[in-house]
Amino acid sequence: MNKEEQLKLSSQVCFPIYSVSRLLTKAYKPYLDRMGITYPQYLVLLVLWENDSVTVNEITSKLYLNTNTVSPLLKRMEAAHLIERKRSKSDERSVLIELTLKGKELKTIASEVPDKLLQVLLTTNVQLPDIMTLKETLEEWIEVLSEQKNKENK
Repeated sequence: MNKEEQLKLSSQVCFPIYSVSRLLTKAYKPYLDRMGITYPQYLVLLVLWENDSVTVNEITSKLYLNTNTVSPLLKRMEAAHLIERKRSKSDERSVLIELTLKGKELKTIASEVPDKLLQVLLTTNVQLPDIMTLKETLEEWIEVLSEQKNKENK
């Protein structure tokens, strides 16, 4: 592929991934709107539904986000009574994020969302094994790119 071809939008690996990400987030929107949350808030809740009472650093690490992105998000979630921020008793420097009753109750409603999204994705051309293979490939890329970023930051 020559230099001119490399700079075409249709030649970019990242563009379809970016577009799918935006379209998937848009597909989530009606379900999340009913719960009164945004997609980034949903991601934080997923982390907390797995393991309540985690540090801000654990959330940023799991979501591959910076603290300056997560902190305002957590403040809005606290204002919406979805989470509580508490200082760790064992380490005053650490802030623990815990679900409130309202945050815990959303888990029941949210439990239907993955199946509904899967129904949107499944077609005659796209079957569950295709989706699982894509997910595994993307997870491998996340690992590779995260390792690359860590090397650059050292």
